[in-house]
Amino acid sequence: LLCPQELRSGCFWRGVLVELVATLIFVGVVLGASAAPGPLSSALAGGFVAGGLVCTLGGPQANPALTLALLCTRKLSTLRGAAGVLAQCTGATLASAAARAALLDDTGLVTRVSAVGTAGTALAWETFATFQLALAAFAAAEHTAPQAGLTLGSAVAAGALAAGPFSGGSMNPARSLGPAIVTGVWDDHWVSRGHCQIPPESPSKGG
Repeated sequence: LLCPQELRSGCFWRGVLVELVATLIFVGVVLGASAAPGPLSSALAGGFVAGGLVCTLGGPQANPALTLALLCTRKLSTLRGAAGVLAQCTGATLASAAARAALLDDTGLVTRVSAVGTAGTALAWETFATFQLALAAFAAAEHTAPQAGLTLGSAVAAGALAAGPFSGGSMNPARSLGPAIVTGVWDDHWVSRGHCQIPPESPSKGG
């Protein structure tokens, strides 16, 4: 539901700020790791930072796909969801701009469909990887912070390793959008933007 009174809530704006900062940190770490050859560095970096963010910031989504899942299951208001997605995309773009300025070669920043398969194959793997991530995020809502961090971190790393050889294993539209904006490279961008999946009905994340 749309609740304009939320705009007067300090909790609302703290949540938006957390989403921006969490996505900036997450995307920055993953893009920094992408400078290393092979998908292992990015996958492990993404898993570790996702788990750390859950333990330190209380479980931000830092991912428009997860925010959309919460919206579709009525666990998040429309206004908070829209503000969260905007904050996530802003954080990802800022992190991407910083990474592009810091790295000598920015070709590894953008998620691309690999030569291993077709765009359809890449979309299928992105869909599968994002679904298992969303499922893990909903299930982790019932766990304490350390357990939730381990659950989400493992899901991020596993999804990145599984889908990485085909699509880059983004599982996060903001992570793909930020580099595309700063580099101007939009090849097969629909693959990483069209994989949002809704997991089975699950309890909302705390906070």
